[in-house]
Amino acid sequence: MKKEEVPQDKGLLDSAHTKELTYAVDENGEYTTALSSGWDPKTIALNNAIKEIEERVAKAKERVQNNETSPIEYYMELHKMDLPILSSYVGLWQWRVKRHFKPNIFKKLSQKTLQRYADVFEISIEELKHIS
Repeated sequence: MKKEEVPQDKGLLDSAHTKELTYAVDENGEYTTALSSGWDPKTIALNNAIKEIEERVAKAKERVQNNETSPIEYYMELHKMDLPILSSYVGLWQWRVKRHFKPNIFKKLSQKTLQRYADVFEISIEELKHIS
């Protein structure tokens, strides 16, 4: 796209101080950078992604409250992680982390294991055990 055609739609970055750096073609046909305040299709996609994340967090919270899963799954969703990422952060095999999603297994976890999760989520063990 040409430098003068870089979108300047209202978006998530719409402010006097925040712009997104994009690549464009200048009048000589050379690639250059240009600043964009937003682009409607990108804003729509980001809003949809955020909405989906919020829905997943709400569903995970509901499952915790219904004793269908442990708070680990809720905090994983809240921190925008998936099983492989969480597993790598806590230093446990994925199957073990998934097993810790079971409420009866979660209740039996050692303080050391709970602390590993709490450290990853940057919360206390008490917060880990009781979501608000």
